[in-house]
Amino acid sequence: MAVIHNVEIVWDELMDAFTSGQSDRVYFLDRYTGEVFFIPTTLEDEDVWQQMDNGRDRFLEIPRFDYGVERQLMSGFIGAIQDTGLRSILNGSLAGRKPYGDIKEILSFFPEEEERLMAMKDDFLASRVKTWLDENNLFTVDSETLLSSRM
Repeated sequence: MAVIHNVEIVWDELMDAFTSGQSDRVYFLDRYTGEVFFIPTTLEDEDVWQQMDNGRDRFLEIPRFDYGVERQLMSGFIGAIQDTGLRSILNGSLAGRKPYGDIKEILSFFPEEEERLMAMKDDFLASRVKTWLDENNLFTVDSETLLSSRM
């Protein structure tokens, strides 16, 4: 039977760890204290890595950011845009074609679409984090409550 731990986790720190694209870090959550921390992948201290390996019931490795999933999310977002001109520009940007710019820069001229994308990303990420916490017997308050408290 799994043990359920009741700890306070700083939601912003956990979200930052889930969205970090830094490949030179491995993020962990201490399920006893709720602390989110990282260890540089270049750390050559075998004792630290052994402690993390032996403490798997305590230290949960936070999954790395998945750029493939973000790309799928962006593709779905772009496909739902009603403005065909904007959709075409964003598809060009997603494909990396020139002269198109960065999607964030393009959307800065379309605040409603930019807001819709941010809400979509927040909802997706909150759901992903909540599922991961549930799978590891850590439970949160409703993710909508957490998201609204971040704004």
